[in-house]
This record gives sequence, C-alpha cells and structure tokens, in this order.
Amino acid sequence: MMRKTSVILLSAATGAALTLFVTQPRAVFMGSSARAATADTYRQLNLFGDVFERVRSDYVEKPDDTKLIESAISGMLTGLDPHSSYMDAKSFRDMQVQTRGEFGGLGIEVTMEDGLIKVVSPIDDTPASRAGIMANDIITNLDDEAVQGLTLNQAVEKMRGPVNTKIKLKIIRKGQDNPLDVTLVRDNIRVRSVRARVEQDDIGYIRITTFNEQTTEGLKREVGNLTNQIGGDKLKGFIIDLRNNPGGLLEEAVTVSDSFLEKGEIVSTRGRNAEETQRRTAHAGDLTKGKPVIVLVNGGSASASEIVAGALQDHKRATIVGTRSFGKGSVQTIIPLGSGNGALRLTTARYYTPSGKSIQAKGIVPDIEVLQDVPDELKSRTDTKGEASLRGHLKNDGDEKTGSQSYVPPDAKDDKALKLAGDLLHGIKNSASAAPTPGGDTKATADKPKAAN
Repeated sequence: MMRKTSVILLSAATGAALTLFVTQPRAVFMGSSARAATADTYRQLNLFGDVFERVRSDYVEKPDDTKLIESAISGMLTGLDPHSSYMDAKSFRDMQVQTRGEFGGLGIEVTMEDGLIKVVSPIDDTPASRAGIMANDIITNLDDEAVQGLTLNQAVEKMRGPVNTKIKLKIIRKGQDNPLDVTLVRDNIRVRSVRARVEQDDIGYIRITTFNEQTTEGLKREVGNLTNQIGGDKLKGFIIDLRNNPGGLLEEAVTVSDSFLEKGEIVSTRGRNAEETQRRTAHAGDLTKGKPVIVLVNGGSASASEIVAGALQDHKRATIVGTRSFGKGSVQTIIPLGSGNGALRLTTARYYTPSGKSIQAKGIVPDIEVLQDVPDELKSRTDTKGEASLRGHLKNDGDEKTGSQSYVPPDAKDDKALKLAGDLLHGIKNSASAAPTPGGDTKATADKPKAAN
C-alpha cells in the first residue's frame, strides 16, 4: 500500500503544507538482534496499555479516550524534536487552508518557548500587525485562559476563529514593567506573501514574507511589474528581502530559487537511508535576465528562506546582506492518517545547500554583515535565539551558533541593510567593501564575511 505524503519546511513558527509525493513500501528483513529489539518494543507497548487502562479506570474524573490517545501521540512526536507534532483532523484542515494563503485568525507567526507562546513575527497588514504585536512578545493568556499546558497547535486553534469575533491576549514584552492586554478582532487573513516597490527610482525591492502556494507566481508578477515600471535599461537590479521570513513550502523555495538560476543544484534533502537522498536542480531561464540580486536575511529568516539564500549564495548569483539566519536545516513531511484521523508532521530529512553544507543550528552567514541601530527601549529584544537554542533540536557537526539580530527598522530611511544593498547595486560599494556598523563606521571584510555575535 502506498501512502501520500506532503513535504514542508517549517521554522519555529506555524505554517506550510501540501507538496505531495508517494513513498514506496519497504521490505523488512529481521535478524535475531532485530527480533529482540522488536520484542522489547512490544513489552514497552504493553506497559503503555497498562498505564492507559489504569488512567481510564482510576483517574479522578472519567477521561476522554480519544484525547488520551491524541495526547500520547503528541507527546511521542514532540519528544523527537521541536518541529515534529501531531495534528488532529481540524488542525490538519486548518494547515491545508493556511498553505493556500488564506485562513481566519489574527495573523501571527508563533512558536512555543518554555511552555508559553512566543511571537516570531506578525504578518503584514493583519489584526496583529495593526495592533502593534511585536516579534519576541510572549503571550501568556488567551481570553484570560493561561496558555501554560497547551500545545502549540492548541494555542493556535484558540487564536483562530470566526471572522469579526474578538479575542484578548495578555502579553509580556521586554522593557515593559507590566503585562499588556490587547484585544484583537479576528479577520480573514489573506497572506500576500510577495510585496514590491521601487527603490531609488531604479531598483526593484521585493519582500517575501512566507512561502505558500502563491509565492512563486507573486514573485514572477512583481518582477514583471517592476521591470515595466522602471524600464529594463534603467533597472539596476533587485533586492529580495527575506528578513523575518519563517519559511513554508519546500517546492516554493525550490521554484523561487530556480527563478534566478540558469542551472545547477538548488538543494538536496537526505533522510536516514542513503537511497532517500533527493536533489533539486535549476532549469534554464533567469526571471531577471541576469540583473544583479541582493538578498537580505536576519535572525528571523528560517527554513525555506534559508534554502533560497543558500542556493543563490553558493552559486554566487546574489550577495547576501544582513545577519546570520535562524539555522533551521530540516524537512518535515505531512503524513495523513486517514479520514478523520488528522496527520503527522514528522521530521524526515535534513537539507543541504548546493555546496553540500548543512545550515542546521548554524544558519546562513551573510557575505556582508549589517547590524541595525536599535532604539534603546528595544535593545533587549532584538536578537532571535535561533534553532540551536530550541530544546531537542537536531545536532550538527562543529560549533553551533545561537542568537542573531532580527530587528528591521520600520522606516526605510533607517534601514542600514537596505541602504547598503542600494549602494551595492549602484556600484558605490562592492561585496568586498566594509559593512556599516551600528556606530556608522566601516571595516574591511576582504574575502571573508564577518560572523555575527
């Protein structure tokens, strides 16, 4: 029997979904040691059965059998790594809706940290962003109910709901003495994953906020619009802003990368068994017709956005500017469990850049590091800890890296990375020049990028 599965890439945030492929059944040959291990496994399963029956019969209140089983499955998966989890039928449906780029809710990308909900980033032009929700905010209560003890999926489900209904969030924010109470009105969240504008009259600026099913088409549309608006002869190049992009669909990361490449490997994914290695390669046809490209990344750039940055960096198709990325180098597969039974979100592979490098718990190091000037009241909350700080994360060889600045100034005129990208495209500086530091000084980087601290 063959089972359909879906490959996704997730950061610490929620999101992503359906790129289907079919897995082949595996033949099983067991020796004596394997049979012994299997026997021990069944003894442990018998132990689980004994505990399950004792809870059903002796717990102070009659428990719901379905919830007991789902909780057991959730515990098994969340014990593997930060990105594996169980989705019940409703959560699975919600995820499928979200990957299409439209869902009902608040517009917040979140993760779980120490039993509380942490905001990775608000989605542009949503109730969350309009209400001033900020990256690294900690949500402790939803409608006066503590989130402690809830799973990430349960908390997300509570934040979603019918359009025009209200929900109150209690938020702890660094730099604020008292918790903040924020009331949001749920809206129909249409995630416009690609936004664009003209910079300095001759540069195309494109911001990609997530990788859903509309991302590649949105990129193609905006590249065409900008080229026509500026004029092909006048156009100096493109700035692709992937800062605070938490990831999304693997297929979209591949096709976005392919849009700038003529040939070569984009990414490889490697599972537990050698025969599961897959390589994705580019097809001829550069969407920008060879125009220079600058990619902006920071500590909030994760997963699918790191695939794009890594591919363009390794092929020397783009200069990467900003701070070290999040370091999420694993692939999750969505495995449906049959009608009404939800699905597994299971980490099944690591991914590697074209040069064969794993960025798991290390991140993409930019060609030019740029640290932003941060307002005093925000200095304590402008770093993202990164994949290496997540409990149970997949380990990598060598030194793992944690922490990288993720602040993006709200006003473009204060955005040092954006300004440097414009200077590079105008030839005022080149990729071997110094990156501006927070004090406004420059330091030569020669051929070796400066690592973020």
